[in-house]
Amino acid sequence: MTREQADRTHAALITGASSGIGRSYAEQLARRGFAPILVARRADRLAALTESVRRETGLEGTVLAADLAEPGDLARVERTVLEHEDLAVVVNAAGLGALGPLREAAPADLDRLVAVNVLALTRLSRAALLAFDRRGSGTLINVSSIGAFHAPPGGAAYAASKAYDLHFSRALQREVEGGGIRVQVVLPGPVRTEFFEASGVDSDLFPQESFVDADDLVRAALVGLDMGELVCIPTLPDMTAWEDEAARGQALRDAAGLRGVIGDRYARP
Repeated sequence: MTREQADRTHAALITGASSGIGRSYAEQLARRGFAPILVARRADRLAALTESVRRETGLEGTVLAADLAEPGDLARVERTVLEHEDLAVVVNAAGLGALGPLREAAPADLDRLVAVNVLALTRLSRAALLAFDRRGSGTLINVSSIGAFHAPPGGAAYAASKAYDLHFSRALQREVEGGGIRVQVVLPGPVRTEFFEASGVDSDLFPQESFVDADDLVRAALVGLDMGELVCIPTLPDMTAWEDEAARGQALRDAAGLRGVIGDRYARP
């Protein structure tokens, strides 16, 4: 490694950085020494966050105003991930809710949800792994939700998208196993952010005592990453519950998929 390379500041690209979980990741990763590349639609908020980070840490952030539901903007962010020489962390924190009964949802809102929660996360994850391959290391963090474990009425598309994020990330963990690349998936419960307001529903769907602060959530997730916890559920008291759930899922898959025999209950009388 040359002196010039050693003196470089590694960067972290964070989507959804204008508020909530994404903003907290940007602030906390900057405190860990990563210059933030901030991605969100609201350039004014990103500029203010960049200035705040500079005052606190001395690091110069980068504003990348983009709407990830727009193909051109997504491609621009994707190129940034692929081409940045010192990118060490990518956080896919952007997400949309489109909550409410599916029959009442506007098609455009559903399109945006799938574009941001599924397509953008997938494309930027691929770009991150390719960029990390080039340097031999890197960390990808995908923000899912405990909604991935449940299919509630009024949250069909959202829960399905978060289940995708969970399973997609777990598959990537197996793809990169044994190398210098880490993939963590974080599953928050209710968080005090603008999410519910942006989704057009009342946060009273959950008891107020079930909410956590975004800063506390992200702090716990980063500690989990330090501990090697690649599936991180910060509000779960004991990860044994997750391990049992994952084992049951694997057993169900094996029971359904390893014998090419139709179940007896479908036999004609």
